[in-house]
Amino acid sequence: MGEIDKCDEEMPKFLNFIACVVERVAERNDVKSRSKISIFDGLSRPAISVQSYLERIFKYANCSPSCFIVAYIYLDRFSQMQPLLPINSFNVHRLLITSVLVSAKFMDDIFYNNGYYGKVGGISTREMNLLEVDFLFGIGFELNVTPTTFHTYCSYLHTEMLMLEIPMPLKIVNQQYCCVNDDESSTHELDVSQIIQKILD
Repeated sequence: MGEIDKCDEEMPKFLNFIACVVERVAERNDVKSRSKISIFDGLSRPAISVQSYLERIFKYANCSPSCFIVAYIYLDRFSQMQPLLPINSFNVHRLLITSVLVSAKFMDDIFYNNGYYGKVGGISTREMNLLEVDFLFGIGFELNVTPTTFHTYCSYLHTEMLMLEIPMPLKIVNQQYCCVNDDESSTHELDVSQIIQKILD
């Protein structure tokens, strides 16, 4: 499968916001002492920002927009199921590329192989393979995302994006997690299909 050129395509607004949230969570967790080192941890903080890294993944991975939201859900599941491995500046990049890889394989009909994702993420195929297996065990192989859960996360992203556009205090995100509990249900009065469309545009 050849590379698809997306140079002229601008990264969607919701991906910029996901990058901001994940980076904020990582920075908040940086102040805590690292209780456990995992395969996802680098020896030092990567020079590339979370924003630029996600832009790179968007540019080269050719994933559907839904794939990125599901990857975000997987990241949150990983954080909740692995409290001793909080997202921080040492592991956020590897967690991002792995969550997108797993999401693309589960969600999209056409996806690249692990070697390609490794090149996009700046790691070897062997390491990408190991990260994928570790991530799957980390989320307990819970890959299915119900429509209710998907809508809940879309509603959360939509609300947070609106709060960024309107000058008002930001809602505090749990120090370890990216969003909400999977079990939390959405009670928003907005039409869910309209919310999802606004997020994905």
